[in-house]
Amino acid sequence: MRYLITGGAGFIGAHLAESLLANGHSVSVIDNLSTGSEDNLAAMKESSSFSFVKADILESKELNSMVKSSDAVFHLAAAVGVELVVHDPVRTIETNVYGTERILKAASAHSKRILVASTSEVYGKSPKEIFTETDDLLIGPSSNSRWSYACSKLLDEFFVMAYVRDRKLPGVVVRLFNTVGPRQTGRYGMVLPRFVSKALRNEPLRVYGSGDQSRCFCHVSDTIRALKSLISCEKAIGGVFNIGSTRPITIFQLAELVIKQLGSSSSIESVPYEKAYEKGFEDMLHRKPDISAVGKMIGWTPEKSLEQIIEDVASFIRSSGRD
Repeated sequence: MRYLITGGAGFIGAHLAESLLANGHSVSVIDNLSTGSEDNLAAMKESSSFSFVKADILESKELNSMVKSSDAVFHLAAAVGVELVVHDPVRTIETNVYGTERILKAASAHSKRILVASTSEVYGKSPKEIFTETDDLLIGPSSNSRWSYACSKLLDEFFVMAYVRDRKLPGVVVRLFNTVGPRQTGRYGMVLPRFVSKALRNEPLRVYGSGDQSRCFCHVSDTIRALKSLISCEKAIGGVFNIGSTRPITIFQLAELVIKQLGSSSSIESVPYEKAYEKGFEDMLHRKPDISAVGKMIGWTPEKSLEQIIEDVASFIRSSGRD
């Protein structure tokens, strides 16, 4: 099989590319390197089964031919990270909406199977403790740029479902819940690599907001297993699937766990949201997925613990010097 990965120089995309190559497939990557890194692709560049095009999917003239020459497409290219979303909402919307529109048109024109990565952010401000794919969604007001990412990714989902129904596109959507692991950067607000990096230097860990907000962290290798299985599953076409861990932990507890596990002397500092992001910033209090749908579809469940994730992230930072 020959796969195309948009955003393939990113944290998840590069891990996916490596895994597919290890399985004997051919992989093409397109990425503008706005948040991805060529360092993530270094180990693959010597492979004759791998190719990389540095380009923006919003403008690339090669995108259509790359889709045509592929057997299936993983669409991971998107604006990512809370800090980027809050401070550059125009780029967020244009990248997520127009980029997805272009890739869906190309996939439809050439009848290619496609998996589109969405996000748990689409559940918005719902007060539910566990989120199911069929839940109603509660998004904040348009005056708050915080919700531009959620809305743009939700529109991506509607795009996919429309193409599935009207154009018979073999598409599937995954809602990713806090995928973490080696190579993820804390530069754009990703909390776990940020905490690990600070703890390794014995610097204060900054907890935004009250710290009572809880998240479930899934190892990237577990996420990759799900993506690879879903794109090849005929029954998954037209479906939306949560992908994530079901072990919740508050952000304050996460800071404590990182410090304890790494034997760090770091302290914990509380930072109000308005100082970290912007006045009026809103957050989701809980974000725990119901993963029964993906379990029934492909038998998937996460395997790696949060403690293993912390160790893997720390090992990567120690060995690479990247954080």
